[in-house]
Amino acid sequence: MLGVLALLAAAGAGWWWVHQPLRLPAPSVDLSIEPGTLPRGVAQAVSDAGVKVNPELLYAFFRLSGQARQIKAGSYELEAGITPRRLLSKLARGEESLRAITLVEGWNIRQLRAALAKEESLRQEAGKLDDTAMMALLGRAGQHPEGRFFPDTYTYAKGSTDTALLRRAMRAMDRRLQDAWAQRSPQAVVKSPEEALILASIVEKETGRGADRPLISAVFNNRLRIGMALQTDPTVIYGMGAAFNGNLRKVDLQTDTPWNTYTRAGLPPTPIAMPGKAALIAAVQPAPSKALYFVARGDGSSQFSETLDEHNRAVNRYQRGQ
Repeated sequence: MLGVLALLAAAGAGWWWVHQPLRLPAPSVDLSIEPGTLPRGVAQAVSDAGVKVNPELLYAFFRLSGQARQIKAGSYELEAGITPRRLLSKLARGEESLRAITLVEGWNIRQLRAALAKEESLRQEAGKLDDTAMMALLGRAGQHPEGRFFPDTYTYAKGSTDTALLRRAMRAMDRRLQDAWAQRSPQAVVKSPEEALILASIVEKETGRGADRPLISAVFNNRLRIGMALQTDPTVIYGMGAAFNGNLRKVDLQTDTPWNTYTRAGLPPTPIAMPGKAALIAAVQPAPSKALYFVARGDGSSQFSETLDEHNRAVNRYQRGQ
């Protein structure tokens, strides 16, 4: 060991070595440093990952650099051309190899779980469990998972768990929902953050153009205010689950489920999707409108009507081409 230290302390070959590219077994190498690993163990881990380096020599460099105690645990990606000096800098700065996943607004829990399952860099913990067990693992025993995770782009280190990512998304939704609830207007009919979340999920699924969200919310708030059925197709589709084949029939609208807002009054028992920030705000800040109906125009926007006669004319125009 003293010989190695002397070598690196010398002004010649030792310091020349720290600037030379390390030999990797592939264009990139994954390196995992577990918490609590000492500098000597880090040097050995680099060698064990397939990097052609003397671990004692690398450890000696770590010590002489004065940065050995700054090395951070994490998941790293070593790329071709990396030198011992650049390697130490990466480890000391904690420049982990990060992956990213986007949770999309309007996804339901099945779509969310399927997306997480495809992430090869995520260790599956929650993914091995059913919804009930998953929520218990996340500390929300007895809570339905739908709509509890905020849609956003999340970065994570390779080798981290799906549970950790889900907890982040769950806390993000908690914050967004509370922020929205604090901004609710007197026109909002929803009586609790839970009702706001459910309504926001419906607004999210019914919106074709972002600017229409407050008006869509107004329609549903107006219907709730007068006790009129919401009659929104996305809730029926959600209640059908995997049985929905892309074609919503009249018999489906008449088949009762807890989420069928044609057969049942009021809001469904749970959210039907993950609402984004704009939908959460729209749910508690409906536009000042008396509209009770809307129909898709075919260009992503909607036509809003206050009376059934107006609505029927809009349906004839935009849906039937009459």
